[in-house]
Amino acid sequence: MAQFEDLDLSLPIATLLRDGTASAHQSVESTEGAGWLTRGELDREEYARFLIMLWSVYDTLEHALEKHASHPVLSPTYNPTLLARSASLLADISHILDIPTRDLKSSPLFVSITTAPPANLAEYTSRLKSLDDGPDPGPLLAHAYVRYLGDLSGGQFIRRRVAHAYGLEDDAGAGVAFYEFSKLGGGGSAGIGDMKKIKEWFRSGMNAGVGDDEDLKVTILAEAIKAFELNNGLFASLRAPSATPPPPPPSHLPVPQTHLGDPVTPTDPVFEEKPRELPVQILQRPEDLQRTDSLVSVSSVISFIIALCAAHFILVVGGFTGPKGWEKLEATQEWVAGLLQ
Repeated sequence: MAQFEDLDLSLPIATLLRDGTASAHQSVESTEGAGWLTRGELDREEYARFLIMLWSVYDTLEHALEKHASHPVLSPTYNPTLLARSASLLADISHILDIPTRDLKSSPLFVSITTAPPANLAEYTSRLKSLDDGPDPGPLLAHAYVRYLGDLSGGQFIRRRVAHAYGLEDDAGAGVAFYEFSKLGGGGSAGIGDMKKIKEWFRSGMNAGVGDDEDLKVTILAEAIKAFELNNGLFASLRAPSATPPPPPPSHLPVPQTHLGDPVTPTDPVFEEKPRELPVQILQRPEDLQRTDSLVSVSSVISFIIALCAAHFILVVGGFTGPKGWEKLEATQEWVAGLLQ
């Protein structure tokens, strides 16, 4: 395809997807609906309506992935215990609408969306079904990539804004279960370092499943760009807020605009052009830091990592991208997370 002629198809599919979908990623980030969602501005029922649309997507996708679990392209990343989101979405919708889960699918809002879906939602699920029923389900990998890696990335920073906007902060995780993941291999909820490991596992699985087949790489990359377009359609289906939203959580920088795909980050020159002076305790080696030292409080470490992540997404929106920056950011996140363990 002409649009991919400048790409080095000898690169692994995970790298091609990250770099080749950067423009599509940024296009979705700039939409009005994405802004309403990620700033927590949607009316409570409209947010529930969005989650129902999202459930329809995941339910369709995850049934297709289950059906083709043994397909060589899909099997290396098939792990519903770790990744599946449809059940947690139902739990969140139930909590937000205050309707028992057993009665949710017969509730008026759920029925109206699932029996007469908005045109953009119908297009999305139809695309997934066509891949499910078609001769080659391999491109379903692109849809799993766009959704799951996005949930593991930007979705984690959107979670806090959503909890604040809809009064879920004191609900012991109820209402935001969609954003929760278990550790790779089990053993409790995943933190930042654990989610990095899950993403690394997923990227390795994609590379193993696709291998060196350049035609397949182009097919999956094109399907990933289509997946971004379909998600853009979901955002376009959102209804404008009816009232002024609540203020954001105190002392927080802007949140990322979407939770789709594998974000790309600033290239090294962006970081090196004008280095920011960091507190001396952050620049020290981990082994030089003491948990009880007054110079390094838990709150300062948390603030630092939040600032890093927020800065990452701000620069992405500004168009500064590059895989080296992403690797550097993830390594820093993992190190800071280790200080809190």
